[in-house]
Amino acid sequence: MYAIIETGGKQYRVEEGSTIRVEKLPAEKGETVTFDRVLFCKNGEGVKVGTPHLDNCQVEGKIVNNGRGRKITVYKYKPKKNYSRKQGHRQPYSDVKIEKINV
Repeated sequence: MYAIIETGGKQYRVEEGSTIRVEKLPAEKGETVTFDRVLFCKNGEGVKVGTPHLDNCQVEGKIVNNGRGRKITVYKYKPKKNYSRKQGHRQPYSDVKIEKINV
């Protein structure tokens, strides 16, 4: 059984027991989160496809870790104009372990 959920503007294929890295969620480590924007669900009986979301399907997960990703360098430069800007960025994330898919 697996499902496709939408969170943080991205779509993820999840199964029970899997761990996914999503955009930072407003919850602390150890808290339970519920994803109600389920686009697709497949179980042993058949396939359910939402238009665009399934109403009676939810995915429950537990936050394992909150952190920040690797640092990237953003460098802007315009030749012959004496203009250059260097900036760093670290994207925050949440690791979520999927516990249950409610169909």
